[in-house]
Amino acid sequence: MLAVMPITHRTVSFLEHETWVQITTPESPDPARLPLFVLHGGPGMAHNYVRNIAELADETGRTVIHYDQLGCGNSTHLPDAPATFWTPDLFVEEFHTVRKALGIDEYHLLGQSWGGMLGAEIAVRQPSGLASLAICNSPASMELWMAGCAELRAQLPPEIQAALTRHEEAGTVTDPEYLEATNEFYLRHLCRLVPMPQDLIDTIDQMEAEPTVYHTMNGPNEFHVVGTLSGWSVIDRLPAVTAPTLVIAGEFDEATPTAWQPYADHIDGATSHVFPGTSHCSHLEQPTEFRAVVAAFLAKHDLAAAARV
Repeated sequence: MLAVMPITHRTVSFLEHETWVQITTPESPDPARLPLFVLHGGPGMAHNYVRNIAELADETGRTVIHYDQLGCGNSTHLPDAPATFWTPDLFVEEFHTVRKALGIDEYHLLGQSWGGMLGAEIAVRQPSGLASLAICNSPASMELWMAGCAELRAQLPPEIQAALTRHEEAGTVTDPEYLEATNEFYLRHLCRLVPMPQDLIDTIDQMEAEPTVYHTMNGPNEFHVVGTLSGWSVIDRLPAVTAPTLVIAGEFDEATPTAWQPYADHIDGATSHVFPGTSHCSHLEQPTEFRAVVAAFLAKHDLAAAARV
């Protein structure tokens, strides 16, 4: 279990700031298994809610690396940075800075939500050493994300929809009534577990304590996207991805099929897997099944990477 695996922490210097890194090492490392980087979502939702993916270390014999992206969690917070500072290119550069600092040249990449979008941004640049990419619960464009969320929102009870619209138009998105209505959406499409897992609570709490990155790039919540990412799309660049790619989603995911299907359609050889009964946090709702699917995918491409050597 996660508790007995060796876990170390360090920081990596990035743009005169510090990126916090967690490295989980298996009890019995398998030298044939490449390390896995896990990219968290948000932007600005720290690693806590994806920490259980570290159990792949002992389950697969590989090192698993989490880090808190700049601006959140245990990394340097920059509440006064201008909106123009927070870009996908910034986070691509941060990833490679962390990877190089750890001395890792060949690796797997798994991103959840915004992390999958970031993974795609990394992969379209065709970096050497990327053995595989797992895109989990992620849209290929924010236009498709917002359209899908609008469809899901239209399925909420009329009084919930009315409360959301009323407060968004009034600019009172911190009103308790709005937050309660938002939570109804989350219970259906973010994480269907009741009570909500503590790891997810911890991630949300840290974001709310320092919301700069999330509010700047995304907006006040998952479905009211008014931040700098609102026009983001990777669709026209996806044919450039050469890494083997697995696309994962949940049946009730706020990343709807229309939003993630371009990954499967435009990345040569990409495969997809939808977890029934889950929503946006499939890895929390069905952790054992999620890790089994990912482990099989990684193992296949460990072998492929070894064959290329």
